[in-house]
Amino acid sequence: MRQKNREITEPVEIIEVMRGCDVCRLGLNGEDGFPYVIPLNFGMEVTDGKIRLYFHGAMEGHKLDLIRRDDRAAFEMERSHELQYVKERGYCTMNYESIMGKGRIRILSDDAKMHALKQMMAHYHGDSEAPFNPAALPRTCVFALDVEQITGKRKEAKKFD
Repeated sequence: MRQKNREITEPVEIIEVMRGCDVCRLGLNGEDGFPYVIPLNFGMEVTDGKIRLYFHGAMEGHKLDLIRRDDRAAFEMERSHELQYVKERGYCTMNYESIMGKGRIRILSDDAKMHALKQMMAHYHGDSEAPFNPAALPRTCVFALDVEQITGKRKEAKKFD
């Protein structure tokens, strides 16, 4: 990272930023040599310092074809966007907190779907027992990304006197 003073190094802080994000952009290896990036809802859990992200989608489609072909994936998420513009100084920048990482992604078995979907409900509703219709399970594909590398970055508002 070029500007070390912006790096988020504490795992607790990285996880706090992740918990405050509402979209995760998943990057997969496209068959044409170009990355395929898709914004997704997500859930997460941290066990013994290891982060696992959960996603869901249709039972077929381009995203799943790519995952089946190559399990390597990258992700990005951010929060706290704020434009800082000081007209009289000609200063304009964007403040933010962002997380990027990579790992291996896998499609979950039917037995593991419920746990993953509960983690997604917990992320958005604060409660893993928030109700959802179990009739959706047979027509929902759920996948997990086990994070192998992760970095965080924060750009805070500049103070002017």
